[in-house]
Amino acid sequence: MSLEDLYREVIIDHYRSPRNREPLKHADTRAEGVNPLCGDEVTVELELSEDGSIDAISVRGQGCSISQSSASMMSELVKGKSRDEIEEVVEKFRAMMDLDGDATDVIDPEKPGSVLGDIEALYGVRKFPVRIKCANLPWTTLAEALERTN
Repeated sequence: MSLEDLYREVIIDHYRSPRNREPLKHADTRAEGVNPLCGDEVTVELELSEDGSIDAISVRGQGCSISQSSASMMSELVKGKSRDEIEEVVEKFRAMMDLDGDATDVIDPEKPGSVLGDIEALYGVRKFPVRIKCANLPWTTLAEALERTN
């Protein structure tokens, strides 16, 4: 199995079996994101601990496999992390998706998944620049939800 096939399977798995989809009963913050060009929608709800780390996350929405799998992978990656750790992960994700940058500064091609976990499966989206917005939508919505708690 090639690396591209593996990445494709990871994306399909997260799309078909999204993680952290249950609404939160006591969300501390919430944000909604929409990509009007393609119709992708994402809602992020967070329960935060006293130190600001994410105790629980809910990510729901509808749209293409890229936006929805990105949301699922993101929810797994940031759960339990502090704000500083989340900011670092968001920065690494954005750098990985930046067409003007060199993603090898962020991910290790010799050890796939070692830096961003399953999220690295979205690296191939760079080949389709119009789809980068789909992958970024959940991350932008997460940042918005966190900004509302400042």
